[in-house]
Amino acid sequence: MKKYIPNLLTCCNSLFGAIAVVFALKGFLQTSALLIICAAILDFFDGFIARRLNVISLIGKDLDSLADVISFALAPAAILYMWMEFCFENLSPELQFFPLTMLPYIAFIIVPFSAYRLAKFNNDERQKQDFYGLPTPANAFFIAFVPFAADNLPLLDNFWALIGITIVFSILLIVGFPMFSLKFTNFSFKKNWIRYIFLSLSLLLIVAFQLAAFPIMIILYILISSIKFGLTKVLHQ
Repeated sequence: MKKYIPNLLTCCNSLFGAIAVVFALKGFLQTSALLIICAAILDFFDGFIARRLNVISLIGKDLDSLADVISFALAPAAILYMWMEFCFENLSPELQFFPLTMLPYIAFIIVPFSAYRLAKFNNDERQKQDFYGLPTPANAFFIAFVPFAADNLPLLDNFWALIGITIVFSILLIVGFPMFSLKFTNFSFKKNWIRYIFLSLSLLLIVAFQLAAFPIMIILYILISSIKFGLTKVLHQ
């Protein structure tokens, strides 16, 4: 019976993601974003429990990737699409003509880039301890919470900036840039100090900015990864 528990959590992850898509396209962006958080919690625990119960399987790995495409690619892309539609409507009326009216659909390039990133992850032996490319959940947290951070980061309600951000973060998914993993194999501070520091700073950001904190957290994650692996490279030269 225990071998089915991680897969059940993964299926619930995909269910939350699918419902998040519906809420996003109906304009309930906050509800959709909160459902993505629920999916992320399940995504963390399905792998954690699978490792603790020693029931890791190839089916579970593939199922996890399929769920992630829904919850961390399609759902945040739907939120971004709706936000880009709103920002597009605030542009000068003379710009609101076909084919420019199709530009908000660029939000959905996140889906194929995320799918490719997940396929690479499943077949890349280097990514056992660290990631190469921005993890799909991290990208989802940035993209899904863009509307709520627009007051703190003014560029996030600029339509043309959103196009640029969409392209940059889609590329970050598949480049070979190393980033640290948040997976704990144990809870030793010595072996997980960077994770504890990042999570502590993230908690402070959430207290200070609530939902607007998530894009800031992901920028912080990218910066810390850059510093960590930059120092590692220097020390090994």
